[in-house]
Amino acid sequence: MQRIWINARRLRNDCTDAERRLWHSLRYRQLAGHKFRRQCPLAGYIADFVCVPARLVVELDGGQHLDALAYDRRRTEALQREGYRVLRFWNDDVLLRTEDVVAEIFRVLEEKSEA
Repeated sequence: MQRIWINARRLRNDCTDAERRLWHSLRYRQLAGHKFRRQCPLAGYIADFVCVPARLVVELDGGQHLDALAYDRRRTEALQREGYRVLRFWNDDVLLRTEDVVAEIFRVLEEKSEA
């Protein structure tokens, strides 16, 4: 278990450009007061971003995920079993259309808060 926390810390320190860009919009409760954590251990995996109270995980996928579709599916299923909704975005979408990605995350957060 300690190994997963060490890996999470390493991932926080070595984040991708897309993760850095999205984190800039999610940190400090900037998105309607919702608190996000980054590179957070959850259900035996490390989630890129998670809003625990809203039970929402945001995953960013780069080109390497094309070769890991089965792994990503298992990971999503494990997170869903824990009661989380999983949103996935391509790194390119975050880098080229940051506002659209943030708007979609906000829409889902608001949808959950109305339910």
